[in-house]
Amino acid sequence: MSDRHIIRGGTRDRQVYEYAILRVVPRVERGECINAGVLVYCRAESYVGARTHLDEARLLALDPRADVTGIHAALRAVEGVCAGGTAAGQASGDDPGRRFRWLVAPRSTIVQPGPVHTGLTTDPAAETERLLDLLVR
Repeated sequence: MSDRHIIRGGTRDRQVYEYAILRVVPRVERGECINAGVLVYCRAESYVGARTHLDEARLLALDPRADVTGIHAALRAVEGVCAGGTAAGQASGDDPGRRFRWLVAPRSTIVQPGPVHTGLTTDPAAETERLLDLLVR
């Protein structure tokens, strides 16, 4: 097992978190997808965050006519909902857990959440970045 799978800190320092991968499915009828981001929620820290990275070359290999601009906009919108405030639009008044649950609800759009998984972390923001590197980049 490499260092990228090891969680630092003692067991008392770690908090439970949930995460889901954001997938881009350019042609829903084909079911092909690429990972383009992660959503992380840690109730104990009142944290919800998203980090995205769209590999445009991989996307265009699946669908040369994919709406790259629109997909970037959808991914930025997810990050905005996680950030809260005015960037979250109508979800601005919702607590982090409610925003996370709304974002991970199944949908048949080009940007879709995968299943929710759990883990332990000492730093949810750093975990978000670690998962992006591990599962998306």
